[in-house]
Amino acid sequence: MTTRVVITRQVRDFLKSLAPEPRRKVWQAIKGLAQGKGNVRQLEAKLAPNWRLRADRIRVIYYETTAPGGVRQLICFFADYRATVYAVLEQLIASDFLEQLRN
Repeated sequence: MTTRVVITRQVRDFLKSLAPEPRRKVWQAIKGLAQGKGNVRQLEAKLAPNWRLRADRIRVIYYETTAPGGVRQLICFFADYRATVYAVLEQLIASDFLEQLRN
């Protein structure tokens, strides 16, 4: 099955704000997702339909969907440092923003 990784504007903007070395590590981790590589874990409780990719202190949050034609898509929609990513993600879920994003 073909896997396509989709990066949203928030993730791209966050990566542009990083120094070159952390940026390179995160991009490598994101590229590895398509091959099933990386330090990934499914989130729990309210965050459960989402997954996280870990690259040092940075977390990239994504979810999986299937595009027409049976192509597996990994939608990377949020990235930030571990210290803030989960708190912000919970706020996004509470405001139903993520549901609107997926529809």
